[in-house]
Amino acid sequence: MIFGTVPSQPLPEEKPEAWGFYGHRLINQMAVYTLPQEMFGYYKNNILYITEHAIDPDKRRYATKHEGVRHYIDIDHWDKIPFPNVPRDFEEAIIKYASFYYVKEKDTIEIKHTITSDSIFLSVDNQMWETVGLDYPTFLKYWKRVIKPMYYEDEWLISHYDLNELFATNQFSGHEGKMIIVDKFSEYGIVPYHIESMLERLTKTFQNKNESLLLRMISEFGHYVSDAHVPLHTTKNYNGQFTDQVGIHAFWESRIPELFAESRYDFFVGQATYIENPREFIWDIVIKAHGHLDSVLSIEKRLSKEFPLDRQFCYDERLSQTVRIQCEEYADAYSRAMGTMVEDQMRSSIHAIGSLWYTAWVNAGQPDLSDFKINVVDTEPIIPDKNVQTRAHDNE
Repeated sequence: MIFGTVPSQPLPEEKPEAWGFYGHRLINQMAVYTLPQEMFGYYKNNILYITEHAIDPDKRRYATKHEGVRHYIDIDHWDKIPFPNVPRDFEEAIIKYASFYYVKEKDTIEIKHTITSDSIFLSVDNQMWETVGLDYPTFLKYWKRVIKPMYYEDEWLISHYDLNELFATNQFSGHEGKMIIVDKFSEYGIVPYHIESMLERLTKTFQNKNESLLLRMISEFGHYVSDAHVPLHTTKNYNGQFTDQVGIHAFWESRIPELFAESRYDFFVGQATYIENPREFIWDIVIKAHGHLDSVLSIEKRLSKEFPLDRQFCYDERLSQTVRIQCEEYADAYSRAMGTMVEDQMRSSIHAIGSLWYTAWVNAGQPDLSDFKINVVDTEPIIPDKNVQTRAHDNE
């Protein structure tokens, strides 16, 4: 059972992505109805914008190389549930898995970094260099002040002058080189960190009463929160490419909700709640989603052996093209075998978005939203860049 008006299928110029354009719109729209009265009026008056622009982050994946990693985290690349070896602080995660190199003219030396509970040490194998160390909180403070602003730049570097000063050494004096730091973490996805960052930005947007930015922040924030609820957004096997199940990503996220959400799912999820510890809350979302992964894959694998191919895949007209897609009978069997998993994850997305919207508003001092104008926001055009590489499932 659902309420409100939701587009029943993607608009003609679009193609399904992630939860599907349909799913993201629906989730954002339903999240509005979880809000308290003090927020509801503003959101309800802008519900068409919040619904339609829920899909903007997916469109932007084709416009900038920095967007795609915000939608997922291949958490099983790094660790196993409950992922104790993955730092919850973004900068600490980047530092832990980065590669450090010292470059002078044409020579490049790899520098090992070792992090203990309270210190960081730099060392070089088979070189006449002394190991240098620094207390970790000081290094982390320096990183956030100096390295963090370089995140979107092509090269992160520290000069030999800065290295000597930072580590209180003359180790680098005679070399006149620079340290280059290579991010080896972000390529495997950053969605929980991005949600936390977006929450802080949304809070500041409420505080500053930045009316021209607020609706965009609200709409796009919901997108990332709902993406984190998708099991296949938490694994390196994101499209079944390692288990001979290519196409399962769009099957689970898009095909099943489009077929069954309106007729079977109940999206009355109750009122939004204040989140005392957003970081823990966000990581619990990722952990729960990843916990469903084995069932997502194993159930479809079993059914694929029970259904002949001509009952698994049918042909449908979409966007003026004939496409190969899972048959409704096969989708129904998959959906029923998973029980209420897809519905539950959509419901959880709705409540989480509403609760995080509410938390940002409370943390901003509960500004009177009746003072906010109803803006028709002119969003920046999203122009695809042919040089941006997307993951395989993006093109399913």
